[in-house]
Amino acid sequence: MTGGQGDPRVQELRGAVARMRRQLAVLPGELPDRTAADDELAALDAMVSHGLPEVPRLRRSLLLIAGAVGSVSALSPALAEVREGIDRFGGLPRSW
Repeated sequence: MTGGQGDPRVQELRGAVARMRRQLAVLPGELPDRTAADDELAALDAMVSHGLPEVPRLRRSLLLIAGAVGSVSALSPALAEVREGIDRFGGLPRSW
């Protein structure tokens, strides 16, 4: 990893992660994997806070977060924003 604090992608992803964490915190009702989602969001924030992260690790975090929140429609926009932030670091690899 190299330093990425000046990289606008880092700031955008950190903002998306922060918004998702806030929405997850105020979500009413029981979410069995709430702790797992919050832990992975914290790890994702730490990853981008300490330099340019590795795209495969970002994608793994996204999968873990998506799996933890399931199909909670209230979190769909925030999750999409996190995904878009991750996509800015590199698109999915093409298979030829």
